[in-house]
Amino acid sequence: MERTLKDYIVIVLKGMSMGAADVVPGVSGGTIAFISGVYEELLNSISNINLKLLKTLKNEGFAAAWKQLNGNFLLALLTGIFISILSLAKLIKWILENKPVLLWSFFFGLVLASILYIAKQVTKWDTLGVFLLIISAAVAYFITTLNPLVSENSSSVFLFFAGAIAICAMILPGISGAFILVLLGAYKPILTAVNNRDLGTVAVVGLGAIVGLLSFSRILKWLFAHYKNYTLVFLTGFVVGSLNKIWPWKETLTWRINSHGIKVPLKQQSISPFSFQGDNQLFFSILLAILGFCLILVLEKLAVEKK
Repeated sequence: MERTLKDYIVIVLKGMSMGAADVVPGVSGGTIAFISGVYEELLNSISNINLKLLKTLKNEGFAAAWKQLNGNFLLALLTGIFISILSLAKLIKWILENKPVLLWSFFFGLVLASILYIAKQVTKWDTLGVFLLIISAAVAYFITTLNPLVSENSSSVFLFFAGAIAICAMILPGISGAFILVLLGAYKPILTAVNNRDLGTVAVVGLGAIVGLLSFSRILKWLFAHYKNYTLVFLTGFVVGSLNKIWPWKETLTWRINSHGIKVPLKQQSISPFSFQGDNQLFFSILLAILGFCLILVLEKLAVEKK
C-alpha cells in the first residue's frame, strides 16, 4: 500500500489517540484503533514479526524485511502512541485526581458510540451470536467489579508479566490495559516510572508487552480470518460490559492507603448522578459525553468517505 506523508501524519495522530486512551485506566486503545480503521492492519503487521521475517532479513536485506513487516505503518503508529503516553501521563494523572467525572463522561460517550460502530460491522446475527454477546458482556462486566490488589509490586519479574497481560487488553476493544494494571497493583509503579523517566523499569514493562503482543495478536488475527463475524459480536459485548468501569458517577465502598500515605478508593460501584455525593457536574458531563459520542461519528464518516 503506497502512502503519502499526509497519510503517515494521520496514522501518527491515530497512534496519539490510542496512547491517550491507554493512559486512562478504563478505556482501551484497541477501541480507538478499531474505530479509526487501523485495527486489522495493526494485527496483521504485528503478526508479521516471526521467523519468516528473520529469514527475509538474512536473505534479502533490511529493505525487504521492513516492507514485509509493514514497518512504516508500525513506526508511525507506535511513534504516536509513545508521544501521547510520555506527554500526557502527568496531565491525565492530574485530571483523574481533580476532574474525574468530566474525564469519564467524555470517554463514556466515546465508548458508547464505538459500540454502535463495532456492532454495525456485524453482518449476521444468530442464536450463537446473541449468546456470545451476552457472555462477553457478562465477562467484561465481571472484570470491572473485581477488587484491585492492595499491594503495589515493583519487582522486575512482576512488571514484565504485568506488561504482557496488560498489552493483551490494550489491543482488545473494551477493557483497557491500564485498568488491568490497576487490578494487578502495577499501574502506580509504572506511571511513576514513566513520570520519572525510569528507563530501566519502562524497558522491563515494554519487553513484557512485546512478548504478550506477539503472542496474542496471532490469536486475534486467526479469529478475524476464520470467524470474523463472531469475533466482532464478542468484541461488541466486551465493550458493552466495560461501560460499567467508565461510568462517571461512583460511590466508594472501601478505601486504602497507597505507598505515599494517601487515601485512595479501593472498591467502587456505579450510582445515579443524583445520588452522587458532591457536585455531579451533570450539565458539563452531558456535554462532554455528547462531544465524545459525536467524535466517533465524525471519525466514522471520515473513514467511509476515504473508502
